[in-house]
Amino acid sequence: MTSNNWKQTIVLAFLVCSAAASTTALKAQDDGTTSPPKVLYIVREMVKPGKGAAHEKSEAAFVSALAAAKAPTHYLAAESLSGPDRALFMNGFSSFADMEEQHKAMGKIPGLNATLDRLNTIDGELLTETGESAWTRRDEMSLNSSYPPKTHLLEISVYEIKPGHEKEWDETVKLVKAGYQKGVPSSVWTIYEEAYGPYMNGFLVIVPIGSMSDVDKFFTQDKDFVAAMGTDGMKKLAELEASCVQSVQTNLFVVAPKMSAPPDAWVKAEPDFWKPKAPAPVKKADAKPAQ
Repeated sequence: MTSNNWKQTIVLAFLVCSAAASTTALKAQDDGTTSPPKVLYIVREMVKPGKGAAHEKSEAAFVSALAAAKAPTHYLAAESLSGPDRALFMNGFSSFADMEEQHKAMGKIPGLNATLDRLNTIDGELLTETGESAWTRRDEMSLNSSYPPKTHLLEISVYEIKPGHEKEWDETVKLVKAGYQKGVPSSVWTIYEEAYGPYMNGFLVIVPIGSMSDVDKFFTQDKDFVAAMGTDGMKKLAELEASCVQSVQTNLFVVAPKMSAPPDAWVKAEPDFWKPKAPAPVKKADAKPAQ
């Protein structure tokens, strides 16, 4: 693969579990930085054409219901800026056992299941398709892995690896990681391996993005990665990719505050983004006295 393609695919897949299905809070630090969860459960919702605004309103109802029930859950939603119209939702877990325990805890909240069932019926009318998958974090493949609080955009990629070519994939990631550690050491990404889902052998490569200017910066830094790799390194990288990668999908998403239930530390770090104040009502002009 070219270095440009790799940079586009070092992406943060905040693909996760919907409000109605998941429970665990993201682990936010005092500075608002969030440690990536060990387990991601993914729900992807394909939105009917022209139903984006209605879907946002529907998902906001989930957020309100969970807040009213004081449900112990935080998650992040993102909407596509490229590819088919779809929404992604994320919640993280420390383990699959933790996922089960949190699901049980949500089920014990009086009246919550009935409310979520009702909201799911409404939400379903706005969708053409849904899909789920679960992923586990691969620390040895990740670099400077964290989610900063001011994450407004996400590049999201899924790699499908050819059966029997896992060794070449491991070598590919090690080579790229070493190149970025040398050429662009501030790079951030987290890699997850598919545990359950639609791919035979899938990996998510994840990077948080603050703004579109950061996307521009990624491409300008590309030359530093190429220089660090050298001609022989880039040649080896291309050969490894051709040997092990079956397919790759890359898309850009924007974080959707109204559809998300972020950790308190994120809200504290950027309240105007997560909980913007409603605009003041426009005052009517005083009526002029009759002439």
